[in-house]
Amino acid sequence: MGPKPHRRLVVTKRQWPDQSQDLAEQLQRSLAIGDRDWHALKSQRPRRAAEQLAAALVQLLSGDDPGQSSPTEARQRAIDLAEHGLLWLKAELNDPGCPSHGR
Repeated sequence: MGPKPHRRLVVTKRQWPDQSQDLAEQLQRSLAIGDRDWHALKSQRPRRAAEQLAAALVQLLSGDDPGQSSPTEARQRAIDLAEHGLLWLKAELNDPGCPSHGR
């Protein structure tokens, strides 16, 4: 018998766990503040933050490759939404007013 052939190490890119995108989208839909709830919930900072953070997660899971080290557009959108959510949590943002009638 001859020498054993070398086996090539195959590195597969690690994807997001199964169903993670679907679960994130469900969470985002449940946290989104709709037109009917806008007036009641618009000033609740934790609620606004949760809405933004869930949206960030959806952006990350739907458009980013976790195996890629360089930045992607989806990753940047997720960062922007997460930073916006943190501003709500830190009370550094105020209610912008009602979109339908100015305040």
